[in-house]
Amino acid sequence: MTRQTPTPEDVALFLQANPDFFQDHAQVFAELRVPHPHETRAISLGERQILTLRSRCKELEWKLAGLLHNASGNERISQQLMQWCCEMLAENDPQAIPALIVERLQNIFELPAVVLRLWDKEGPNPYVQDVGDAVKHYASALTTPYCGPAADSPATEWLDASTQSLACIALRPEGGINAFGMLVLGAEDAGRFTSDMGTDFLATIGRLASASLQRLPDQVAADLA
Repeated sequence: MTRQTPTPEDVALFLQANPDFFQDHAQVFAELRVPHPHETRAISLGERQILTLRSRCKELEWKLAGLLHNASGNERISQQLMQWCCEMLAENDPQAIPALIVERLQNIFELPAVVLRLWDKEGPNPYVQDVGDAVKHYASALTTPYCGPAADSPATEWLDASTQSLACIALRPEGGINAFGMLVLGAEDAGRFTSDMGTDFLATIGRLASASLQRLPDQVAADLA
């Protein structure tokens, strides 16, 4: 009666069921040879484990480098936003605030387009415009900033045709429901603004911009004056 040769699966199951095998047979472990992952020669099982650990360490190093890079970038943005906030507070002319918001945000985030549209406010062109009821309802319905494809937002018509993704930030009084404007950040990269990204930074920008733009007189009040 011939003895059946164990399959690789049988060997794997045996080793899993007997974790002390190599401890009890240390010589077998020392003499095992396995293919090198990147070369044609064979190496010991111990060497193979060391190469695997080195590869995992290298992956962790790359991930750590990415985290440090992102942390550095976030710190830079935070400092620039603080400077932007200080400039808005120091601006004596409320009519200059819309341009200051657009220009600074475009530089901070290195974007090809930042658009600000206001309604029910008295302010300089081209920021104060009649945008239509559809846009007003859309902005008022935004409880958090919209991030995603440009084609899915009515604000896409404000931007160049090359814009692939955008962020729409409603501008409203603190605690208010109805928006009096909308800030739009546009990017040619479809992956710059996505639906799964965090929006805390954008929400903070919206609150700061909204508070600063409250210095502009309401349109109704201006008409009655």
